[in-house]
Amino acid sequence: MKIGFIGLGIMGKPMALNLAKAGHELAVPERASLTAEIRDAATVLPDAKAVAAWADTVILMVPDTADVERVLFEEGVAAALKPGSLLIDMSSISPIATKDFAARVTASGSAYLDAPVSGGEVGAKQATLTIMVGGPADAFARAQPLFAAMGKNITHVGEASGAGQTCKVANQIIVALNIQAVAEALVFASKAGADPARVRQALMGGFASSRILEVHAERMLNHTFTPGFRIRLHQKDLNIALSAARDLELSLPNTALAQQMFSACAAGGSAELDHSALVLAVEQLAGHSLQK
Repeated sequence: MKIGFIGLGIMGKPMALNLAKAGHELAVPERASLTAEIRDAATVLPDAKAVAAWADTVILMVPDTADVERVLFEEGVAAALKPGSLLIDMSSISPIATKDFAARVTASGSAYLDAPVSGGEVGAKQATLTIMVGGPADAFARAQPLFAAMGKNITHVGEASGAGQTCKVANQIIVALNIQAVAEALVFASKAGADPARVRQALMGGFASSRILEVHAERMLNHTFTPGFRIRLHQKDLNIALSAARDLELSLPNTALAQQMFSACAAGGSAELDHSALVLAVEQLAGHSLQK
């Protein structure tokens, strides 16, 4: 397929490269930040509108709802899509806005899927992402070879636009609350005099075991917060969750607390660190560091 890929950040770059490795033709918009690896793998076109006019399928992987709206309707991607083409938004954005974007794109004769991902930078590089997809079944079937080149756990959540984004919001709630639980448990154990590394080892064999305990707890113990998924992006996702909860007249008290913990980290200058750095806020409240 001729794939236009817009958004080549921490996640987007390896996803695009995996599509090229799978044999698909790839085009990207010109950016000063493009690496030699991307320039070798893709055709570089002047801008996003030119990419959309060239491609049969356009994939977006940009940070936020406003970025998707800007690329689609201000930079001209939606207007440049050929009739019968496919737009796949793999960003993590508002489910409510997604419904509006999908309606505007499909009105011009193109198909639209919302397909946010989970798995972080490691999953993007290893092509093991979890992909949650909303949109028509025929468009999902058409996109399956592309998803297979980027991920492993691929689920068609529903035919309604926004179903994939709703699933991603649920994912981000669970991940945030698990990060907070692991951070609190390790700081508690350490301040009580136990070796937090051995506590983690013991818990990995029990019902408390999780990917967060396996991966993020090690980062917390070592204070290695090179971003796989940045705090500011998880803040954004929890803002989406809390905004949707208000619209649904739904209370998400622990989600709100996790958001406040991320906000405390951001206020301390840690917004660009990995979201496992939430432990820094827990340590500050405890007056105790895992790096004692």
